[in-house]
Amino acid sequence: MKLSDFSIKNYQFTLVIFFLLTAIGISAYQNIPRTEDPYFDISAFRINVIYPGADPREMEQQVAKPIEDALRSLDDLKEMLSTSRNSGGVVFVRFDAEVDVDKKFDEVNRELNSIRDQLPAGIQKLEIERINPGFTNIIQYSLVSETASYADLANYAEDLSEAFERISSVRESESWAYPEQQVRVSLNFKKLAELGIQAADVARIVQGESLNIPGGPVEEGARRLNVQTSGQYRSVEEIRNTVIAGTGTGGDLGGRLVRVGDVADVQWDYENQEVMARFNGQRAVFVTANQKDERNIFVTQKALQETADEFEKTLPPNIKMERGFEQYKNVEKRIDRLTFDFALAVTLVLITLLPLGLRASGIVMVSVPLSLLTGLACLYYAGFSLNQLSIAGLVVALGLLVDDSIVVIENISRYLRMGYNRVDAARLATKQISLAVLGCTATLLFAFLPLLMLPDNAGKFIRSLPVAVVFTVIASLFVALTIIPFLASRVLKKDENEHGNIVLQKLMGLIDKIYTPLLHRALQTPKTVVAASLVLFVASLGLAPLMGMSLFPKANTPQFVIEVGLPPGSSLTATDTVVKQVENKLAKFEEITAVMATVGEGNPQIYYNVFQQDKQSNVGELFVQLKEYNDDTPKLLDNIRNELKTIAGANLIVREFENGPPIDAPIGIRLVGPEIETLRELSAQVERIMLANPGTQNVDNPQRTGRSDLRLKVNFEKAGLLGVNSAELDQAVRLAIAGAFAGEIRQSNGDAYTISVRGPAGVRSNLSALDDFHVISRTGQAVPLTQLTTLELDDNLNSIYRFDRERAVLLTAYTRTGYNTEKISNEIAKQIDEMGLPTGYRYKMAGEVKSRQESFAGFGTAILITVFGILAILVLEFGSFKSTLIVLFVIPLGVTGGMVMLFLTGNSLSFTAMIGFIALIGIEIKNSILLVDFTNQLREEGKGLDESIEEAGRIRFLPILLTSATAVGGLLPLALQGGGLYSPMAWVIIGGLISSTFIGRLVTPVLYKLLPPDLQRT
Repeated sequence: MKLSDFSIKNYQFTLVIFFLLTAIGISAYQNIPRTEDPYFDISAFRINVIYPGADPREMEQQVAKPIEDALRSLDDLKEMLSTSRNSGGVVFVRFDAEVDVDKKFDEVNRELNSIRDQLPAGIQKLEIERINPGFTNIIQYSLVSETASYADLANYAEDLSEAFERISSVRESESWAYPEQQVRVSLNFKKLAELGIQAADVARIVQGESLNIPGGPVEEGARRLNVQTSGQYRSVEEIRNTVIAGTGTGGDLGGRLVRVGDVADVQWDYENQEVMARFNGQRAVFVTANQKDERNIFVTQKALQETADEFEKTLPPNIKMERGFEQYKNVEKRIDRLTFDFALAVTLVLITLLPLGLRASGIVMVSVPLSLLTGLACLYYAGFSLNQLSIAGLVVALGLLVDDSIVVIENISRYLRMGYNRVDAARLATKQISLAVLGCTATLLFAFLPLLMLPDNAGKFIRSLPVAVVFTVIASLFVALTIIPFLASRVLKKDENEHGNIVLQKLMGLIDKIYTPLLHRALQTPKTVVAASLVLFVASLGLAPLMGMSLFPKANTPQFVIEVGLPPGSSLTATDTVVKQVENKLAKFEEITAVMATVGEGNPQIYYNVFQQDKQSNVGELFVQLKEYNDDTPKLLDNIRNELKTIAGANLIVREFENGPPIDAPIGIRLVGPEIETLRELSAQVERIMLANPGTQNVDNPQRTGRSDLRLKVNFEKAGLLGVNSAELDQAVRLAIAGAFAGEIRQSNGDAYTISVRGPAGVRSNLSALDDFHVISRTGQAVPLTQLTTLELDDNLNSIYRFDRERAVLLTAYTRTGYNTEKISNEIAKQIDEMGLPTGYRYKMAGEVKSRQESFAGFGTAILITVFGILAILVLEFGSFKSTLIVLFVIPLGVTGGMVMLFLTGNSLSFTAMIGFIALIGIEIKNSILLVDFTNQLREEGKGLDESIEEAGRIRFLPILLTSATAVGGLLPLALQGGGLYSPMAWVIIGGLISSTFIGRLVTPVLYKLLPPDLQRT
């Protein structure tokens, strides 16, 4: 081939290219971003709403439904979920995975803005949040003190957060778990009644006075001046002195104006404490930080540590800083482990090359760093990071990238043994094998290229793995056809022994003694051999139901979370009591180094597919850090689960982090229908089915229990007679209890704080304070609330959940150790089918089953592209459908070995296992191409059919064996130590290579005899 001839002839230029590729690769390795997991956009958004005092039905009808109606017409909408709770709710929208996320964000924002005026005026917060794995925090530090005030802790936490944000690679830093400072205007109900002033009027006037409306510019001579209005408060005293004259009947009392301070207590205070946190049992606030995209986590961590070290020196003695979580340790350990795997793989590959001789082996090993560095450079310039998936791709590529070089160097060595000089041997041998090498590499690329097009978030998650393989294999092809022939023409021995070294002689002896007689016998009964191979293939498919299917495995990180859920309506104090019990249980385990407990909401996001739980008084979460993750960790987690079973009155879920896209829980059943009561009854029946299954644990039914609320029942007849509007009455009560946002106060340093107008401080805990509450009738009369209403206990909904604009209930469960999620889900679905659902009601599978259906949806297309792409290459290379068919017949042989190996190693048919099968197609076909191509060459030289088949089988067995052995050697460390994410893929390829190498070396020749190709190439 001209390329190899050019590289041999112009060796100086070849050397320059060699050093250039090396330099670029080293530079890329030094600069490529390092992260724990690959970065990818999720085309989903959360719309968070806070509407104080609203119950779930009001949230659904007045907020959730209007938002859903506004967003339903957007293109590429995949699903829409909403949850309406007391005083707030969430609407979640997800679009097709490949949309432009920034554009969709703008579209969602536009639609929301179009309906803001139609939503209730009492909404305090309506914001859109992007679901972005890149916002995952890489650190979580704690400021711990039992004696410092929350004000001090908050100030120090905010200062540390600001210091972190000054680091160029930090995107955002936040402080958590303390009540925000605010100015509270606590109304005096008696004074308001005496003066005939409405509580709502106080809030309206205070808010109006807090507005800062620019007056615009004026010109005075040569100067241009901006007119400042009197708006915006700068001190508490200004709020106290705000005049509320002209409201009600008491605008002027004996010549004295009525001010806010006359009817309310105005002072600095804290928001009601809705969240609290502890670090190892001590009161704490948290500080987190995440990094910008395409940054090196080790560089960022170093800057964070230096900043934290300096800041720690400024802390008073009663505040300690604890560094509970640092993600770089996970990344460091993962890279160290894969580096060890890589080194071990290189060693195993080197051992398999011994039959070629030391010089030939050395030449082949040159292709390893050169191809990997070139592939790494391509990975870097394509915008990918060095993460667990791309590193795994490089390890997979390690076993494949030497294949081309082995085939080329082995053929050159054979030509030397035939008596050719080094230059002619390099030229002629490379020319003879180059077309087959190109075909082999093209088929391998077609096995991995379709993986780049897998849809949905699972496809995005694994994309860096096939990209790493494709870039590295392309680089290895270039090296094999340029650098390897050049080095062989200069380094290999001129007087090569015609029988090779001692290792080669031994191997060839074994081939002549075992393989050649077996092949000769197989050629006598070709139909029997083919039939037997088909029987093995069909039998291996029967293992699929025994293994079951799964999506992604556990992440095996030394962190996990414990989710705490009490019955809806439980107080923060009750939730805190349970969380403390969990903390006490965890203190018994010496493997635990830190427990970060949050009460009232979830822990800040510290894993890319686990998002923070919303604020609710009945939820809590404990983020637990272990010393390390090892083989005993699953048993430790089971022991913790058993310990937590003794805590009554709460749903406690020990949740391990998992790879792949986010899911609610491994097992999920979504019931859909119009009536809430019917859904509640059906959910109870389905819950019993789930609880009865021995493989489930932590079954959750959000409609299991209702909540009791105090309801102010209005006497509408009396209210009408007295001239009191019922809507105004509801709004007044809501303001008195829940409070109302009344603008901001901005201090001289620029910090802004909320102004809250509400009833007396104790109104939430002592409703008798409402006895003094009056409403003003249309005639100006102050009417006591007790004359118009009575208090009643009322059963209410915990929440209203909607799926694609219909009411629904989502029941979830987790899988016990030793059980298969898919099998359990199928059993539950079968029992629901037998139970039957009323007309208008249906169920949908959620959890892992739904994610797997979405993730696996692209495999059919990927397999078709792989098979037909390889078919096109083979037809182009051989010009014969017979030759193509013979080569393709090796595919079921590889599948046989892959299925058997998965079964023997106890793995299921997971997402990564399926990737292994697709990759296997291209890898195993390479070997058959070499055999069929050489058999055709021998027949073209005039040799007989059987003679050509047997000679090709004997001569090509060694390079085929070596390429398979190097691939197995490269993948073996990944299979043994790669954990649940890589191991299934590696075992599939290893098993498939073993079966296709040994069984295929008999089946391919006998099939060639049954279907001898036409040698006339088109």
